[in-house]
Amino acid sequence: MIGKLFLTLATLALLHAAYSTYEHLSLLKALGKPEGSLPLDIVYESILALILGLLGASLNAPPLKDITWASEMKKRTIDGMDSRLGFAHYKSRGKFLFASPHDDEI
Repeated sequence: MIGKLFLTLATLALLHAAYSTYEHLSLLKALGKPEGSLPLDIVYESILALILGLLGASLNAPPLKDITWASEMKKRTIDGMDSRLGFAHYKSRGKFLFASPHDDEI
């Protein structure tokens, strides 16, 4: 709950900082001074939005899952994990692999 609140506040703060930057740059352009640094309150607001966003994303994340072999085997059986063939026959496929093309016409 608090994670979503932090994410919402971070989004609003970042949008407000972007709008304030646009207004500041349009004011500088109207005054004929296209070069100038951003005011510190806009920079601080952007940094605060970044910190709130990181906090909100961290608090809103689902809990981590255990990735050990033992936890994986609790959900599966050994028969499902080791289901390879015990013995493979290649002799039955050999007649198709090594047959000449004229054998099919007979």
